[in-house]
Amino acid sequence: MNKATSSKDISEVSRGRSTVRRKGQRNPALIAPYWKDRIRREPLDGAYVAGFIDGGGSFSISIGKHKTLSRVLEVRPEFEIEVRADDREILERVLVTIGCGRIYDCSYERYGWYPHVKYKVTSTREMEEVLFPFLDQNPLQAKKAESYALFKEIILSYRRKEHLTDAGFNKILKTRDQLRALGKKARTYGNR
Repeated sequence: MNKATSSKDISEVSRGRSTVRRKGQRNPALIAPYWKDRIRREPLDGAYVAGFIDGGGSFSISIGKHKTLSRVLEVRPEFEIEVRADDREILERVLVTIGCGRIYDCSYERYGWYPHVKYKVTSTREMEEVLFPFLDQNPLQAKKAESYALFKEIILSYRRKEHLTDAGFNKILKTRDQLRALGKKARTYGNR
């Protein structure tokens, strides 16, 4: 970091926290995450939300290091939708309609972009008990339906604690690779 850049000017993209910070310290310029208890909005039609997810939703599984686990690796699932901050109300209504998750403030100042807000569900319990029944009742119609099916398979396997065995963990990794392949852009060369 050069002298002209202060820690206030730099903020992490996805968590809305300063990249130069002490442990547990939030960027004071960003709003703290909040959930449905703080929102007073009308719910949306379920089919509309499913279409919104088809267009802008994301199902992802990351594998990260964890010091206290015997395997040293943990499964980190995440469902999210991100929009510009001036569309915050629609994400609040999506949260109220689905009934779980949180809304996070994101700053893209260092890129010269408008601020964004992100709706995220990271709890596997909420996914199994709230998100999946909602999406099963309001099915996705686009290619994202295949991503959802793989994501759901991983989460339900995780909830059954299959990830604690080598075979179960390897199955999750294989399914995650299939999920990632769906999100990759195909490169086309030559004929146009």
